[in-house]
Amino acid sequence: MTLGALVDAGVELEQLNRVVDSLGLPECRLESETVVKKGIRATKVNVLYKHEHVHRHLSDITTMIDGADMTERQKEIAIQIFTRLAAAEAKVHGIEIEKVHFHEVGAADSIADIVCSAVGLDMLGIERIEASPIPTGCGSIKIAHGVVSIPAPATAELLTGIPIAQSDIPKELTTPTGAAILAQLSERFGPPPAMKVSAIGYGAGTRDLESQANVLRILIGETAESSAATSTETDVVWEIATNLDDCPGEQVGYCTERLWQAGALDVFTTAIGMKKDRPGVMLSVLCEESKRDLLVETILMETTTIGVRFRRWERVVLKRSKITVETSQGKIDGKLTILPDGSERFTPEYDCCRKIAANSELPISVVYDLATEAYRSTKK
Repeated sequence: MTLGALVDAGVELEQLNRVVDSLGLPECRLESETVVKKGIRATKVNVLYKHEHVHRHLSDITTMIDGADMTERQKEIAIQIFTRLAAAEAKVHGIEIEKVHFHEVGAADSIADIVCSAVGLDMLGIERIEASPIPTGCGSIKIAHGVVSIPAPATAELLTGIPIAQSDIPKELTTPTGAAILAQLSERFGPPPAMKVSAIGYGAGTRDLESQANVLRILIGETAESSAATSTETDVVWEIATNLDDCPGEQVGYCTERLWQAGALDVFTTAIGMKKDRPGVMLSVLCEESKRDLLVETILMETTTIGVRFRRWERVVLKRSKITVETSQGKIDGKLTILPDGSERFTPEYDCCRKIAANSELPISVVYDLATEAYRSTKK
C-alpha cells in the first residue's frame, strides 16, 4: 500500500523495476493497476515473483541491497528499515539479531516492497515524514509461528512508543512491513502539519473492507519552514551518552556500526579519564526522539555499560538536499548545502567516491575533484 501510494504520487514504475531487476530476486516484477475502494480511486501495486523455499537473514538481505542499482541514500534507508524489523523480531523471539530468520518479510514480494518504498521516497525528494496515529485492527491472525492476536508480536514491538489509533475492524490493518517503514522513517505522529500540498497518492490494499476504503493516503507538500527564505532550520535532537572503561575496542566499533544502522544522526567517541585513573571512552549519539529508545537499547545490548544518560538539545542546521552528478567514472551522490549568504556548497558522498576509487584504481582525491568539477559544470 505504501508503494502503491508512492507510485500514485508520481514515482515511475519502470524505474522501480530496474531496481528490482538488480536485486537478484527470481522472476520478480512490479505491475500496477487502478482500482476503486469504497468509491476512492487508488493505485494497487502487485509484486509478481517466483515462489521460493528460503528464509533469509538480515545479512542476506543487506548483501542483496548493497549490490543493487541504488543510490547510497536509498540503500541506507532500505537497510535501516530491515534492521529495525530484525531488531523487533529478535526481541520478540529472544534471539540475537544475526540469527533472525525472516519468514513472510524475507519473501521476494516483501523485499521488493520495502526496497522500492525506500527508493520511491528518495526519488520524490522527501526530506521529512510524519504520520497519523496507527490503526492496527483487532482480532487474530495466523503467522508462521501460529495464531496470534492483532497487532502481531513484531508489529506491536515496532509500534512501541508510537500512538495507536483505536480500530474495531477485525482485520490486520498494519503489518510488520508497514510498521517498520513508519517506525524507522516517521519523525512525528499526530495531525497533519501546516503545509502546501503538491501531490496526493492513494495506495490500495488487496482486501475489501465493509466499513471503510482499504487505502493508504500520502500527502506530499512543503511546510512553512521548508519554504522560508532563510538558509537555516531549527529542530530538536536527543544526545545519548555513556562512559566505558571495560569495553573492548572491537565492541565499541561494532556498537557504533549498529547505531548508524538503527538511524542515529551522529555517533562519536571521546577519550576520557575515569575513576582510579583508568583511560576510557565516552560514546555519544545524536538522534531524533522517535529513535531514542531503540538506540538506548542498542548501547545497553552491545557494550558493557550498565546505564546511559540522555538530554534534549535544540540545534540550528543549514538547509541541504541530495544531488547526483555524472562524471567520467560514473554517477556520484553528493550533498548540496545552502550557506547563510545564499551561496551553495557541494560535498561528494564518501562511500560513492570510495567505491569508484577502488574500482578505477584512482586516488580518492581525484574522484572527489571529478565530482566537484561535474557539479560546477552544471552551474555554468
